[in-house]
Amino acid sequence: MGRGKKAAGGGTPATVAATAAGVAYTLHSYEHDPAAPSYGEEAARALGTSPDRVFKTLVAEVDGRLTVGVVPVAGSLGLKALAAAVGGKRAVMADPAAAERSSGYVRGGISPLGQRRPLPTVVDASAARLPTVFVSAGRRGLEIELAPAELVRLTGAVLAPIAAA
Repeated sequence: MGRGKKAAGGGTPATVAATAAGVAYTLHSYEHDPAAPSYGEEAARALGTSPDRVFKTLVAEVDGRLTVGVVPVAGSLGLKALAAAVGGKRAVMADPAAAERSSGYVRGGISPLGQRRPLPTVVDASAARLPTVFVSAGRRGLEIELAPAELVRLTGAVLAPIAAA
């Protein structure tokens, strides 16, 4: 992995944040198909990697507070587990418009990195077993690959088992 390379056009807030933090990462771009039923599974296929290594960024409300869950694209977000991980009682998926406003990204391209408003973040514990993970780099068709420990550090996340099969 090289020291952060900027994307065309000066990068996204996610790549700018990773570069500013001195994180080693690799950018991967692919042709995004707007008709793809699952952006994350599309990314895994396009990148030729296991869906267990590609993580999606989901925004939920835990006791009324926006919270980010980062889970493998092969599974789904366990809302009860997410709430427990941040000391909450009840979680529901956030309104997509609220997630876009808060993060500064469009749905399908929400990155856990470089969000407009930093939110409590939980990364599924399965990430810790992997050498690197892929998350959105801030737009559809662009993924950033980095070490799970760097993802946790940059987002201030906690690791917890929040993925549901």
